[in-house]
This record gives sequence, C-alpha cells and structure tokens, in this order.
Amino acid sequence: MKIFDSPQKLQKELFGLKCDGKKIGFVPTMGYLHDGHLSLLRIARDKSDVLVASIFVNPTQFGPNEDLDSYPRDFKSDEMLCEKAGVDYLFYPTNEAMYPDGYSTYVDEHVLSQVLCGRKRPGHFRGVVTVVAKLFNIVMPDVAVFGQKDAQQVRVVQQLVRDLNFPVEVIVGPIVREVDGLAMSSRNTYLKGDDRNRALVLNQSLLLAKSMIESGESNALNVKKAMLNKFKHVSGISVDYVEIRNYDTLDEIELLDGIILIAVAVMVGDVRLIDNIIVWN
Repeated sequence: MKIFDSPQKLQKELFGLKCDGKKIGFVPTMGYLHDGHLSLLRIARDKSDVLVASIFVNPTQFGPNEDLDSYPRDFKSDEMLCEKAGVDYLFYPTNEAMYPDGYSTYVDEHVLSQVLCGRKRPGHFRGVVTVVAKLFNIVMPDVAVFGQKDAQQVRVVQQLVRDLNFPVEVIVGPIVREVDGLAMSSRNTYLKGDDRNRALVLNQSLLLAKSMIESGESNALNVKKAMLNKFKHVSGISVDYVEIRNYDTLDEIELLDGIILIAVAVMVGDVRLIDNIIVWN
C-alpha cells in the first residue's frame, strides 16, 4: 500500500493507471475506521482494479461549535486496517494541502442540502460537496462507495455527480450495526456510561416505524408521533428531528407510498447521533 499526502502526486500516479485502463474504486472517509468503513472498502475492492481510500477530517464541514478538534483520530490503526482491506493507495492529506493559503472556491447544492441535517448545520453540506468534488478530481474514480448511514449525504453526492457530470458510479453500502442495533459511527466512542444504552432507542424507533408501515399504517404523521413518543420515554435524549421523507427528493410526505426515508437525529447527552431506515411501500 502506498501512502500519499500530496494531491498533485496522487493525481499524477492515478492518471497513469487510468491511462493503462485500470478501474479505480474509491472510499472517502474521515478516519477512525470501524467495520462500517471496512464494509465499504470490501464493496469497492470487488468493483475495481485499484482501490483508493482517503482519510481526511474535513474542516469546512464542521460548524464553529462542533467537534472538529476532538473528532477521534488514529492514523496508525487506520493504516493497518486499510492495508488488511486491500487498499492500494491511501490518501492522507493535510488541511494545508487541501485548502492552501488563498483558497476561495466552494461548491454548493441548494435543494437536498437544505433539510434534515442541513437545516441545523448551516454550511455543513457546502463543505461536504466541496471536499467530495476535490477528492473526485484528485482520485478520478470510476466507482465511489458511500454509506447509507449518512443518507442525506449520499443523496447530495448523487446530485453533485449528476449535476456536474462527474464520470463516477456512486454505490451505496448498507448500514452496519453493532450486535445490539446501534449504527456504527466514529462518534460512538463519545458515548459514556448509560448513554450507550440510551442510544439504542434510535434503531428501536426506526424498527417501530418499519413495523407500523408493514402492518398497514399509511399516515406518516401517525408513525412520526409513535416514534417521538418512544424517544419521550428515554431520559437524556433530546430530539433534533424525526423526519419521514421521499427518499429521492427528500420532500416531506403525508401518505406513506414509494421509497420512504425515515431519519432521526438526536442528542444523547452531549453527543449528536443520526440514523435512518429505508422502507419500500
């Protein structure tokens, strides 16, 4: 496995491989890798001749009061896991390499990014879309794999690829969960004491919604009320949002029909967690 910190040197290396007809697979991450990330690497490995992973805690997608400085990092462990997963090229740039002095160009998406997490985190998706566009230009992947856990991010990236004509196939990997149902996340390491058990209510609320829909419930408001009631009975939980939306457009829906995204975001103590489930009805 080769490790690059220079965008220009990695781009030159990968351009040569593309000229040789190699198919490039790519998994962008912010590091502190877990089994969820490794599942995405396995998908990309199967779809490509050359596998590239990036580890970059992107500062432009963090707000002023968010956890940029404390975000968990362990490059040595990440390096070992990437090598075991069959990564050929690991991109580990500095902030200065990605955003040099005088940097002033950003990419924005103005519809899908305005709801759900985007409503409460202004500027977040501008940072996401900008860094993904930069990474796509550097890596030039044929296939890029993103996790369904960040469902809104997936849809925004899909829109970026469509609108700006990136020649990239976006593949969505399923959510990987702990044995008890908690969606794997680097931020789970923040959970202390009883907060770890309290966090299980996220998946429990989603399974409740899925069960209601499969039992014939067609009114989104009824499902939402039941989910909120479940959160209400768990101490130490502050609900940011419980949303039921059309998966493709992220529009709110009243009638549960088609491909439905049910998404939740809560504060468990002082840790913000998100989760979601997709239901076909």
